[in-house]
Amino acid sequence: METELNPGKDNALTVSQLTELIKTMLEGSFQSILLKGEISNCKPSAAGHLYFSLKDADCQISAVMFRGAASSLQFVPKDGMLVQAKGKITVYGPRGNYQMQVSSMTKAGAGNIMEMIEERKRKLAAEGLFDSSRKRKLPFFPHTVGIVTSPNGAALRDILNIRRRRNDKVSVIIFPAVVQGEAAAQTIECMIQAANKYRLCDVLIVGRGGGSLEDLLPFSEESVVRAVASSEIPVISAVGHEIDWALSDFAADVRAPTPSAAAELAIPVKSDIEKSITHCMEELESGMRGRIADLRLMLKTFDPENMRTRLENIEQKYSERFDKAVSSMKESAEKLISGYRTRIQLCLQNLENCNPQSVLSRGYAMVCAGDGTIIRKAGDVKPGQSIQIRPAEGLIFASVEKTETKRTLENDHDKL
Repeated sequence: METELNPGKDNALTVSQLTELIKTMLEGSFQSILLKGEISNCKPSAAGHLYFSLKDADCQISAVMFRGAASSLQFVPKDGMLVQAKGKITVYGPRGNYQMQVSSMTKAGAGNIMEMIEERKRKLAAEGLFDSSRKRKLPFFPHTVGIVTSPNGAALRDILNIRRRRNDKVSVIIFPAVVQGEAAAQTIECMIQAANKYRLCDVLIVGRGGGSLEDLLPFSEESVVRAVASSEIPVISAVGHEIDWALSDFAADVRAPTPSAAAELAIPVKSDIEKSITHCMEELESGMRGRIADLRLMLKTFDPENMRTRLENIEQKYSERFDKAVSSMKESAEKLISGYRTRIQLCLQNLENCNPQSVLSRGYAMVCAGDGTIIRKAGDVKPGQSIQIRPAEGLIFASVEKTETKRTLENDHDKL
């Protein structure tokens, strides 16, 4: 085969000839294949074509699905999705690349990376790192904005351009970080911790520009997510484009669809603030002018004679209220005293009625034995016993001749 392709130095193949030979061999050998792999770096075009890669743990292949075939898909392809694609191998001559031209595609489950991210998401969510109660409001006017991103990336340039356009009074501190590859997660975490340790800014933007699922993977690493969640400085997560996402989006206080949008969220427009301040000053000045004018009108009515009349009117009003209050208090006191006087008279009358001397004055007398013991019934004395009779006045000494009990009196009454 080598002889046929390049028999001599004088008959060297051109690049186009070699590419055409490879194309003929590959496309002729792989007319219909069924391939299972994980979607990566999926990019729909404006014309409706779909460009992406299919990969497994070790290798990947570029793939294209033209508009006609893509329009028949029953799902929206996304990075990390495990699919089963049917198509053929083609060679794109201008770039010398081979690719798979997909004619149909079905979902085959979640890809390994997506499964890992989803499992990590469930774990961190169970710990409460994504709770809305942890979210904080961004400062209205930050003095300094920190940016954790690549110092050479387009994301940083976009943020700085927006800062220059919106408010050049806001300072910016760049925390340079590797945002792709094995060392990315560690540097991102370190930059977030450094910003917090020294309290270098009022709000922190953490992110990068767009990329494949693998490119954005550092922002879904557990160490980065925990650093974002534990940050005392409010964090805006700005990873990739609007359709991209990372676990840091859920842990941040605010998620921005792009780094440019993050800059707009963090940096207020200086002209708007100046207009607002000017408007408040004008309203305050207008209110004060109106108040001063009202007070001047009031002061004009306060000439000495008018003031005296006003004070007399005020004094008269309060004097009348005072007189009414005094009269009401006297009336209430007299009623209270009259009531107590009546109650005292009734008590005295009851005491008088209960006085033994008063009872004796009505013709009753008290009979006592010789030793002064009060005799209450006939059985308390015996015939011949000396007794004392105590009327209202004086004392009568007597001797008992005969006693009759109640039963004897009743018998005598019955005989009558």
